Amino acid sequence: MHHQKDDSSALKSLASLEAHLAGTLRPVAPPSNFVQRLSERIRIPERRVIVNRLQDWKRLFLVFGSVMSGMVLVITLARALYFLAARKRIV
Repeated sequence: MHHQKDDSSALKSLASLEAHLAGTLRPVAPPSNFVQRLSERIRIPERRVIVNRLQDWKRLFLVFGSVMSGMVLVITLARALYFLAARKRIV
């Protein structure tokens, strides 16, 4: 039960802090040149650019998958050779 009192008092103090900050802080507008530069930098690319980027991601995923498959194959072969070599030593 003691834990619930701590939680409720912490919530009350947090609420009072938020209310105090909301009363003391005022909204600040960014400089207009900043907004203009930001809007120039952020723009939606053309449809063909988006399609090209998606195709590049598909190609990258294909290459990554191929490399990972090759690594699994090499590791499997290495483990098989190690197993066979260890088996010959025992016999």
